[in-house]
Amino acid sequence: MSKRDPFRYFMTSREIIRLAVMLYVRFPLSLRNVEDLLHERGTDVSHEAVRYWWHRFGPLFAAEIKKCCIAGMKSSRWRWHLDEVFAKINGERHYLWLAVDHEGEVLQGFVSKTRDKKAALKYLKKAMQKHGRPEEIVTDKLRSYGAALKEICAAHRQETGRWLNNRVENSHLLC
Repeated sequence: MSKRDPFRYFMTSREIIRLAVMLYVRFPLSLRNVEDLLHERGTDVSHEAVRYWWHRFGPLFAAEIKKCCIAGMKSSRWRWHLDEVFAKINGERHYLWLAVDHEGEVLQGFVSKTRDKKAALKYLKKAMQKHGRPEEIVTDKLRSYGAALKEICAAHRQETGRWLNNRVENSHLLC
């Protein structure tokens, strides 16, 4: 079954609609400014039409952009750096688990109440489901990582070292 065309009842071309919505979302412009920009390019559109298009097609375009970003993140399979830190949430101690790729981009965050094999396994499965399996995983010497990686048959990819995990340690400073 083919997908229905969301633009089929509109007289304006899909390129104009996409341009209007992207101008409104991407740049800090008002609806009337978008109307003026399109008028300068030879397209007469009211600001109400731009508002209607934004409400109708904004989520569709956002889903496309998110899909492209995730596909781009799947290319960061070379080396991951994993670490966890303590965080107090409403006065209770929780653990923030972070995965950072070799370029310093934060891939996945996860909050748990425990710092054991079960939490590490759940975190690793979520990250690998979203971003694919990395070639190397750099961790600190927490034994939960080793046990979790052994269970998902990725123990041979783990590296531990004294200063190898500095990339993720520095990303915690930004959180």
